[in-house]
Amino acid sequence: MSFMETVGRLQVDDPAPLYMQLQKVLRDAIVGRVISPEAAIPPERDLAEEFGVSRLTVRKAVDGLVTEGLITRRRGAGTFVAARVEKSFSKLSSFSEDMISRGRVPHSEWLARSVGAVTPEESLSLGLSPGSQVYRFQRLRYADGQTMALEYSTIPAYCLPSLEAVAESLYAALDAAGNRPVRALQRLRAVAFTTEQADILGVRTGDAGLFIERRGFLQDGRAAEFTQSYYRGDAYDVVAELNRA
Repeated sequence: MSFMETVGRLQVDDPAPLYMQLQKVLRDAIVGRVISPEAAIPPERDLAEEFGVSRLTVRKAVDGLVTEGLITRRRGAGTFVAARVEKSFSKLSSFSEDMISRGRVPHSEWLARSVGAVTPEESLSLGLSPGSQVYRFQRLRYADGQTMALEYSTIPAYCLPSLEAVAESLYAALDAAGNRPVRALQRLRAVAFTTEQADILGVRTGDAGLFIERRGFLQDGRAAEFTQSYYRGDAYDVVAELNRA
């Protein structure tokens, strides 16, 4: 069965522009799970031939779906249906735990790790005195081989035995040291990726992202974590459960 037969044909009597028609056909197939998450979308040339439209029409339709976050482009690999991850703000969990709970395979690529004196911003966020030692970790986070987020974490030195104590999971290392956060304050906002961030994540400059800042605390009130994460907007959703008081 051809791709067009799977997702449906364009309607001859539809007055809408061709790119919008093709966009609707693809959108309906994605939302209706006719095409599975992570499934490959045929190349522009193949789509143009199957649907009898120009490659420019195909490109315009696909660009719109990329903007909506339904389709993602991967450099050197092609175009795929986006596999979105939902993040609940009702539970204090790590990135690795979030991915595993959703049946995804987490992986991290180290960009940098260092030890040094706390900066003024870190001092304010963590409530540390000037000159206090902290560990800094910069990682690129993956789920099933797909880039998900850039993560920058600062941890007070009293929370970990050494810089090398963190392997795949920061929270696992904090837990092993008896210093896993028991509560956290988080804030989020929409951002547009800079050229540097986009190059690392494999997206385009200016693409939409989600910035999440977390400050974690120990049972005794001391700060244990200051993390700033930049998530891909086409692969990550935030979900909050609200209850009437």
